[in-house]
Amino acid sequence: MSGAFVAILIVLIVVVGITVSVSAYFRLQRHRADAVAMAAYRKLAEEAVAKQDSLREEIAELSGRIAEVERLLKSID
Repeated sequence: MSGAFVAILIVLIVVVGITVSVSAYFRLQRHRADAVAMAAYRKLAEEAVAKQDSLREEIAELSGRIAEVERLLKSID
């Protein structure tokens, strides 16, 4: 009886070890996929900020031009 118990215990330990290893592997793969997605989102956010800054500069330039046109129109009256 003791030999069968030891054999079952060894098989159980091996099965649990394999199960934990497989589970950890798939969790690692999911984490890697999330990291790739986050890197893409980070790049997209950086591009959005750069475009927003360029738009802010263009709006400032257009505001200056509009102010100049308004001043010109007021001087004509």
